[in-house]
Amino acid sequence: MPSPVMTVSHLGKRYGSTVAVKDVSFDIQPGEIFGLIGPNGAGKTTTMECVEGLRRPDRGQITVLGLDPQRDAAELRTRIGVQHQEAHLQKRIKVWEAVDLWASLYAEVADTDVLLSQLGLNAKRNAWFVNLSGGQKQRLFIALALIHGPEVLFLDELTTGLDPQARHAIWDLIRHIRDRGTTIFLTTHLMEEAERLCDRVGIIEHGELIEIGTPAALVAKHCPERSVIFTSDEPDVAERVQSVPAVTSVEHNGSTYTLRGEGEDFVTDVINAIAHQSIRIKGFRTETPTLEEVFLKLTGHGFRD
Repeated sequence: MPSPVMTVSHLGKRYGSTVAVKDVSFDIQPGEIFGLIGPNGAGKTTTMECVEGLRRPDRGQITVLGLDPQRDAAELRTRIGVQHQEAHLQKRIKVWEAVDLWASLYAEVADTDVLLSQLGLNAKRNAWFVNLSGGQKQRLFIALALIHGPEVLFLDELTTGLDPQARHAIWDLIRHIRDRGTTIFLTTHLMEEAERLCDRVGIIEHGELIEIGTPAALVAKHCPERSVIFTSDEPDVAERVQSVPAVTSVEHNGSTYTLRGEGEDFVTDVINAIAHQSIRIKGFRTETPTLEEVFLKLTGHGFRD
């Protein structure tokens, strides 16, 4: 097992009487997309800023690429890329000007023409920042974070406020960056984003890390129930499928039936029962719980804005 790219052990941070982060510990493996998820105000950004070295923690130990973010800040900045949640540029700065400005800050930089092409910004080289769309601005901030070829990329609430088309385009871009070998640490309160992108996630609430694992493993552990929903006009359908061992409940509304149960073979058992009973169906789909449902179960409430 390779050594973690970063480790966080018993991190704590408070502002006056407000505890922002309380005893948070996790590690991130090379080439992994790790997501810290939770509602706004949960402590995600504070945790990330401590790991980046932008904030000094009150307690705990942090290493990133074997470096201490506080003691080795100058060296670390040459090896990590950061996209901030509230990033802004001058309204009248052009895309190429921003890229040239950022490139001047590093001794070694990537080929900026190639970088802009990879991020779909070539046609916007001469556009003012103020005239870029939300998705184009985010791609520019990613370009600036990648300009020196970092080994680790930090992304804070990357796609908040973007339309679905721009969000999916950014997700594809992040996957491509990871596939090139970059380790990614992101924060998000968008559960679909975490499920689509992250290899592992940590759920944080009120500054405490309450669970960690792969999205699939967390769903299987905390919300194992699955649902099969189908439509049939045949008689006595509920009684005919009730005998499936894994089925815990059968509901129907008119000709639509919802079967719930647990286990890896639940869906297969239902399909076999439908075939065995020769039940003619018109539509069939399955539903699996989401990370948001996991959070609801663990905390007792849904995500707040």
